[in-house]
Amino acid sequence: MAHTFDEIVAKQRAADAAYARVRHLQETYGPPTAAKWSEQQTATWETAWRAWRDLARDVHVAVSDYARQEDVPRREVETRVREAVLRSAEPGAKTPGPTTPAPKTPGSRPPGSATPGADDSTAEGPGGSGARES
Repeated sequence: MAHTFDEIVAKQRAADAAYARVRHLQETYGPPTAAKWSEQQTATWETAWRAWRDLARDVHVAVSDYARQEDVPRREVETRVREAVLRSAEPGAKTPGPTTPAPKTPGSRPPGSATPGADDSTAEGPGGSGARES
């Protein structure tokens, strides 16, 4: 599927907003190892985490497709997208928001995030033996 640059920037903004939601939930609920999360908290966090993961994956695919389509290095497209998102966060811009790098491979995540691996069949949620503190 062909993607325009503006579509990729919008996808990155959506991924950033989803990541901010995950971080907000983590800060609100506290570390899952310090106090057991309720079933509702766990379900809410897992849903937010999956949304972020899926959106980040969509950005990754769109950037790769666009780079191939335009015959430019993927890293150059990533940089341009990051800059465009940052510009939109400047005063007077329509859509402010944090800029976080999208995971580049399944299971990778931005520094400081406490997310399990990308494969739901093997990932453990909060409080599981695979949960990490940052």
